[in-house]
Amino acid sequence: MVQAYILIQTEVGKATAVAESIAKIQGVVQAEDVTGPYDVIVRAEAGSIDDLGRLVVAQVQQIEGITRTLTCPVVRL
Repeated sequence: MVQAYILIQTEVGKATAVAESIAKIQGVVQAEDVTGPYDVIVRAEAGSIDDLGRLVVAQVQQIEGITRTLTCPVVRL
């Protein structure tokens, strides 16, 4: 299982709607709107790094109002 944080920048005033939409995607564990350089932080999990990439590109990035994403896979050292 691969886990990651997805840091998201949105259009002004869209953070809550984006977080609510993302929370409905299978594989998303949590989606929160936050303050700071990013507007939404998502915790997601997938079976493989490829599955995670597909989740981000095919589902998360397609949500209206998102301007940029940064995916940070969790590593266990």
